[in-house]
Amino acid sequence: KDMISYQSVSRSERVLKSDEDFVAYPDGELGRGGTFFMYAIIESGGKQQKIKAGDVLRVEKLNLAVGEKFTIDKVLVVNDGKTMNVGAPYVSGAAVQATVLSVGKSDKVIIFKFKSKKDYRKKQGHRQPYTEIEIEAIQLDGKTIAKKDAPKKKKATKKADTAAKDEAAAEDIKEEASEAEVVEETPAEEAKEEAPAEEVKEEAAEAVVVEEAPAEEAKDEAPAEDIKDEEKESAAEEKADE
Repeated sequence: KDMISYQSVSRSERVLKSDEDFVAYPDGELGRGGTFFMYAIIESGGKQQKIKAGDVLRVEKLNLAVGEKFTIDKVLVVNDGKTMNVGAPYVSGAAVQATVLSVGKSDKVIIFKFKSKKDYRKKQGHRQPYTEIEIEAIQLDGKTIAKKDAPKKKKATKKADTAAKDEAAAEDIKEEASEAEVVEETPAEEAKEEAPAEEVKEEAAEAVVVEEAPAEEAKDEAPAEDIKDEEKESAAEEKADE
């Protein structure tokens, strides 16, 4: 019931029926979702474009560098939310602040000319240069009536949460690895302490073996000497018998 009634004039423009309705919503033209915005119509490169604060558009190539700010003074129409200011041909005191975003060329257009039965064919390509700009603010009589909204802070996304979880898991793994290295170092030290004791036992065992070896050799030499004595005695007895 409280909605504003409009009289349809064209697809791109609507006019309010009464001044009371216009004052009730002093923010400019009706946009999507029932919101209003201030707008202006500018002229650049021989073309007219309808703009509002924050718009990004392409105009004919300008001799400006990327990042440079400039002012457009050829403003044909300005809607400040209360009145429709129409220039003749330009609105006095109106200006639009803009910033150059990029400079480039549009997609190639093929121009092909052909004449039948005349053996005439001509093919030519063309890429129109352009300058991409962003509208910062709309000014009227030295006052800013529309300004680009400040960028909103991005909310934390799921990717950021997963990255934080991955970092926490990596830190836990590092801590576990360091603890495992400490645990492994203590058995190594114990092994070093046990090693000298084992070496002492091995040396003692070798000494015992060395001591046993001469005794066995003596035992082996004793029977050999007895055999020699017996041979000598047998040889002497044989001589005596002869």
